[in-house]
Formats: sequence, structure tokens, C-alpha cells
Amino acid sequence: MFPAPGADLDKLRDVNAVTRTFQRQAAKLGFGHLRFHDLRGSHETMLLDAGVPVHTVAARCGHDPAILLRAYAKRTASSDAKAAAVIGELAAAAAAGL
Repeated sequence: MFPAPGADLDKLRDVNAVTRTFQRQAAKLGFGHLRFHDLRGSHETMLLDAGVPVHTVAARCGHDPAILLRAYAKRTASSDAKAAAVIGELAAAAAAGL
């Protein structure tokens, strides 16, 4: 996934070097507790929050959709606002039909 510096693209960088570099940079930015793997959950949550279908996110990340939803479908302010907007639209449509 990460090519080695100064090498052909077919030679991969050492996994531990990627982790150490990430940890150093995260600490410099004040995110010392953040792990490289944590980016995966953020990525999946943001895709779901943006409305990307569950099966697409699951396939992209190598998950079963049920496991993806259980682990990464966090309730975020954005998704909660979208849900409230949908309920508001349905209620307005129902009230208009009365």
C-alpha cells in the first residue's frame, strides 16, 4: 500500500516504519492517542454518514455489512440531522395531506 522511499513502486515500505511515522506525526499534531487503524473506522463512519450504501462501504473495507454496521455505524451529529430532516419532511407531507 505504501511504496518504499526511493524504490520502485513494487517494493513496499516496512509496515512498522509506516506505524512509527504515523505515531510521530500524530503526536506532533496533538493526537498521540490516535492509532493508524483508527483511521479505518473514521473512514467507514464518514462514508456511511455521507450516504454511501452499506453494502458498498462493506465491500470496500472487506467487512460483512452486519459487522460493519455493528462496529462502525456511529451516531453522528450529521447523520442525526439527516434523520431529523427526513422525519420533518414526512410529517410535513402527512400534515399537508390531511
